[in-house]
Amino acid sequence: MYATNQFRKGLKVEIEGIPYEIIDFQHVSPGKGRAFTRTKLKNMLNQNVIERTITSGDKVDRANTEQIEVQYLYKDADGYTFMNQSNYEQVVLSPPQLGDAKDFLQENCVIQIMFFNERPIGVELPTFVSLKVIETDPAFKGDTVTGGTKPARVETGATIQVPYHIKEGDTLKIDTRDYKYVEKVSK
Repeated sequence: MYATNQFRKGLKVEIEGIPYEIIDFQHVSPGKGRAFTRTKLKNMLNQNVIERTITSGDKVDRANTEQIEVQYLYKDADGYTFMNQSNYEQVVLSPPQLGDAKDFLQENCVIQIMFFNERPIGVELPTFVSLKVIETDPAFKGDTVTGGTKPARVETGATIQVPYHIKEGDTLKIDTRDYKYVEKVSK
């Protein structure tokens, strides 16, 4: 159980049987009445954000979550198969469970899967991945690094915006948090 004075961003709590992550909070002490805490909570099952006011002194349950490091093995008709790094058990996730993370999965990459009551509810990719460009418009003489952008499809199937000078076969460093091109990786 967490008291309101223990709240911090990123804390996982359970309210009415649903896991939430605290994304913002504010302690308020009015002139009259009891102090309270305004919180913004992100539902970890469907990503909806709610606001909740919790009276000081009230306690909130700790979410029964666990993060496990897994290695991506392969994709088949059942979904995406991962291997638990500690006990070698396999976990299969469906495309909806993975969400946009599936656009950056490469064989043997290591990610984190979050479980709530032993049920997978989300994944956390490495912050940066290096992927090869397999399809994009050709580069033209005179294009600059700081110019505009064009779409490029990378080896995992994701499409990202890249500078005009990028060509097929280039390896790129991509930020998985916002699908952004970071830099061209030298070979």
